[in-house]
Amino acid sequence: MQTTDVDARQRAASEHDEMNVGRLALALLLLVALFAALWWGFDFLRATQRDNSMPKLLTGIFAIVWGVGGAAAVFFSANFTVEQLPVAARRQLTPFVFVGPAVLLLGWFLFLPTLRTFYFSFFNNDSTQFVGLSNYVAAFTERTMLTAFQNNLLWMIFGTAGCVIFGLLIAVLADRSNFESVAKSLIFLPMAISFVGAGVIWRFIYYFSPPGQPQIGLLNAIVSGFGGQPQAWTSLVQPWNNFFLIAILVWMQTGFAMVIFSAAIKGIPEDILEAARVDGAKEVTIFFQIMVPAIQGTLVTVTTTILILTLKIFDVVIVMTGGQYGTNVIAVEFYRKLFTANDNGRGSAIAIVLLIAVIPVMVYNLRQLNKQEVF
Repeated sequence: MQTTDVDARQRAASEHDEMNVGRLALALLLLVALFAALWWGFDFLRATQRDNSMPKLLTGIFAIVWGVGGAAAVFFSANFTVEQLPVAARRQLTPFVFVGPAVLLLGWFLFLPTLRTFYFSFFNNDSTQFVGLSNYVAAFTERTMLTAFQNNLLWMIFGTAGCVIFGLLIAVLADRSNFESVAKSLIFLPMAISFVGAGVIWRFIYYFSPPGQPQIGLLNAIVSGFGGQPQAWTSLVQPWNNFFLIAILVWMQTGFAMVIFSAAIKGIPEDILEAARVDGAKEVTIFFQIMVPAIQGTLVTVTTTILILTLKIFDVVIVMTGGQYGTNVIAVEFYRKLFTANDNGRGSAIAIVLLIAVIPVMVYNLRQLNKQEVF
């Protein structure tokens, strides 16, 4: 009797294993079919774009539906496939179902292009002749690059300091205002505008009309109204024109810094602040000796984040001046070399230099986040 029960259990386990194998094969087949369907769909989109056989609106809708729906279908199919595996294998592979696509996309669109750019940086302008480190030597010796390094340093120092100082100051002051939400909304509003859009707005502010014509630029109109002399702020007023461009960054990113600092300040226990006030501490003393040390981690994180942004600044400069009049920066010089002069070697070298400049700040930022147990 016992032998019969054991045999029945073994047969049931065998049938269950066979069913899992069959479902696993079906799941794998479905996953492959989905990848093939996605590939066909995007090939179809490329073909319709080449011959303009489909209206652009319909093409956009098809791309969104096909891309989002296809990604969701692939995810559910991959999850279903993993669920057919034994428990131990399922526990090992399930996390990769969630992070695997992101890692693959980052590797394909970020890591591999970086390696390719690094490879091309050792070749001449058309990537046909190996030139060694000559592109990197030129990147650190050309006059235009030296100007770009100098200007990026100005952006890093004054742009970052302006955003952090104004953001922290507004966060502290708005926290005590009866119109806190309205004030913060107005300060944060420029964050909703792209850098290109901000550049267009500020071009009208800095606009300089030729002599004899009315000044339609806001800043020159104000200067003229007070009896001053209108100026071409972003071209003729050198080297101060860089600071007029940096003001745009401060206008845009102060809201970002303010929101982060405000959240950190609200996390400071109110009892500590009240105890300091009872002991007779002045508000300035409370700010520097209690608030700033309490939000030190947030202060470092915001500073390094904006610092990385200033290293990569491009949009504002290209829209406002195109890098002329002594306002050139590293990213604009990279754009000129690669897309205007068609010099793959010099452009790739400048891109790698910019990447190397950003990496230490990014690593320091991640370490600070790790200390705060964000990761």
